[in-house]
Amino acid sequence: MAKKKSAPSNQICQNRKARHDYLILETFEAGLMLEGWEVKSARENRVQINEAHIIIRRNEAWLLNAHFTPLSTTSTHKIADPTHTRKLLLHRKELNTLMGRVEQKGLTIVPLSLYWKRNRVKIDIALAQGKKLHDKRAADKDRDWQRQKERIMKR
Repeated sequence: MAKKKSAPSNQICQNRKARHDYLILETFEAGLMLEGWEVKSARENRVQINEAHIIIRRNEAWLLNAHFTPLSTTSTHKIADPTHTRKLLLHRKELNTLMGRVEQKGLTIVPLSLYWKRNRVKIDIALAQGKKLHDKRAADKDRDWQRQKERIMKR
């Protein structure tokens, strides 16, 4: 008998550290301008956005430090830079909202996840506020308590 293949996930990569380090206030979906070799890397799930961040420069949003690992099959006439700056595609209204809110003290824009949507690479970005150390500890304590409650309820 042939084994059933599971449906391919549309998730490319996720930034788990962002939800731990930041308090997420609002999320947005943005498109991403990529070159051909970067799309091939994304298809192979060879992308990391753990150290990535987003800046707004000249009324445009840019993704910095996202690492797209070049494949060995990448063309030889093109020099592939894994961490070059990539442009985010947002509606003007969303961009204006982000620009206005980022100017407030302590707010930043962080990437949350990269995924496929109708053969296009999309990125979830969030308007976030940095957590203090005691906030992180409280969140960890709450998560542990929820786990313990689940274990008790199973018995």
